[in-house]
Amino acid sequence: MSIQASSISSARVPSAPKAEKIFNLGPVAIGWGLLLAIYAGFRLYQGAFSFEYGLDATSPEFATYWITLFQIEVPLIFGSGLCIWLYLWFTRDRDMDNMSGETELKRYFGLIAWFMMYTFSFLWIASFFGEGDATWHQTVIRDTALTPSHIVVFYACVPMYIVFGVSSLLYATTRIPAFARGYSVPLIMAVLGPGLILPNLGFNEWGHAFWMTEEIFSHPLHWGFPILGWTGLALGGLFIQVIGRMAELFKEVGGPADSADPA
Repeated sequence: MSIQASSISSARVPSAPKAEKIFNLGPVAIGWGLLLAIYAGFRLYQGAFSFEYGLDATSPEFATYWITLFQIEVPLIFGSGLCIWLYLWFTRDRDMDNMSGETELKRYFGLIAWFMMYTFSFLWIASFFGEGDATWHQTVIRDTALTPSHIVVFYACVPMYIVFGVSSLLYATTRIPAFARGYSVPLIMAVLGPGLILPNLGFNEWGHAFWMTEEIFSHPLHWGFPILGWTGLALGGLFIQVIGRMAELFKEVGGPADSADPA
């Protein structure tokens, strides 16, 4: 069953707005900057070493420049993600019933910040690195699943947006009453759908071991990637839930000021 963002009662006593900011774009801007630096670094690394050291998976140079990168990025990204997920879980709110309207509103802004990071990272694979992988396979015949293109797009970029997606899901379910008390179908679709692209990679590689479909991108073997990626459009439904509840909270938090006697 999906939740309705307006299902949480607004009967609590309105809280007077405080001077501190409800939403701070600074952490998001810093996060975007760091991600941009990481993605630009990956692209520059590909440009420098893909064709010179990435065409023969059996060469010592391939092991030095590409297998080493693979062995570093996978445990680093998933290890960081595990630390974030554990932190979100162990610091969860255990008393949401007594949450003030202002705190709840701040947490909705916090959820939006997580999804700003998620969508920023997802767009890089859905467009730039995804299309880069397509052009790579139109140019170079695959000799292993660990190509210079795959090592970046599937084993670095996909894990990074999975980390942000699962973090968004955990943040919502451990800190926001509406998502803690019910199941949001748009939220689950927007996070788990694109996340399933990573296991779909196994099916893709199994298929390429039997059929030469490198330049036929409309082949049924590839249908899973766009279909799972399109589930990210469920973010639209999620924001309808979020915005509806935030509109109620804005009225509640601003209640005393709005109802004050002008005299």
